[in-house]
Amino acid sequence: MNTLQALPIQDILVFTVSLVAIFLFRWIAIITFHRLLARKNRARKAVLSLINWLTYNGVLLFIIFYFSDSAWLFQELFPIGEVSITIFLLIIAILIITFANRLSKIMNLYIFPFFYERHQLDKGTQFTFERIIHYVIMVAAVLISLTTVGIDLSALAVFAGVLGVGIGFGMQNIASNFISGLILLFERPIKVGHRVLIDDVIGDVEKISMRATVVRTIENEHMIIPNSYFLEEKVINRSFSDPRLRLTIPIGVAYGSDVQHVREILLQIAEDAHEENAYVLLSPKPFVYFKGFGDSSLDFELFVWISQPEEFIRIKSDLNFQIYEALNRNNIEIPFPQRDLHIKSNATLEDHSLRD
Repeated sequence: MNTLQALPIQDILVFTVSLVAIFLFRWIAIITFHRLLARKNRARKAVLSLINWLTYNGVLLFIIFYFSDSAWLFQELFPIGEVSITIFLLIIAILIITFANRLSKIMNLYIFPFFYERHQLDKGTQFTFERIIHYVIMVAAVLISLTTVGIDLSALAVFAGVLGVGIGFGMQNIASNFISGLILLFERPIKVGHRVLIDDVIGDVEKISMRATVVRTIENEHMIIPNSYFLEEKVINRSFSDPRLRLTIPIGVAYGSDVQHVREILLQIAEDAHEENAYVLLSPKPFVYFKGFGDSSLDFELFVWISQPEEFIRIKSDLNFQIYEALNRNNIEIPFPQRDLHIKSNATLEDHSLRD
């Protein structure tokens, strides 16, 4: 408040007019580039993102240049070692870090997609590449900002030692999950887009962040799972090396049914399903497994391979519909468990009692 009161009215008016001029420039620039790059969607978005950064940080730049002779801009706020931290140094550090963050977003959203399309990289590889680039840029920005402020990086060794002790005692889980996240990004036992099975819950990996991984279940619920879980626990990855998945569909038919006819019907259903849905594969070939003799049925299993694990519920349901209808058309009974109850009459019970 004292700093604002010390500013003359003329400086306040100039600052206000300049602020309006900056946002007016932003408005004119956005309209201009919208027209020039109307057919280049990605280029337009990248330029507009940069314009927004220049606009909002232009205010900070204006403060530096216009008030460069003002004492309050260089007044010490707090010391770090032998370095006096001032408003000027804080503004410079903020500009460097925000520019690096905006540069990372522009590269990942609007520049690298051309590279991904050209080399046909999968979604998981793209995400890993984006995270690595972002971390490298942000670490470099922090180091540059510290050096610009005047902080000796060698002096951070003591701070790093204290931080290491803190991690050892109170931040073990955070450090473990962070390191696990890096391992997941580099080793890639799971990737974004993979379908995984965790504690009998099926879901798709949506994001691998520094601490946790987001998995969206087939019920559209999101599970936030610590990164260390994927390295320490058993996780089934249905998309790891081969995206193909084998569906197993159990079928039971009544005793006395023509088992060869049942086999032909099931194989024909698999072939018809391939004609209707390209995700159903004929290579590997569908196979009918005569599992055995159940209590009330002859038990079969139809093995069908699909190329898209995300569609296994829909495909399995469609196959069940078709199997039920085909067996009905061919008068093949699908039995259900039955129990026979024998009741002894009173006369029989009396005879037993007399004998006793």
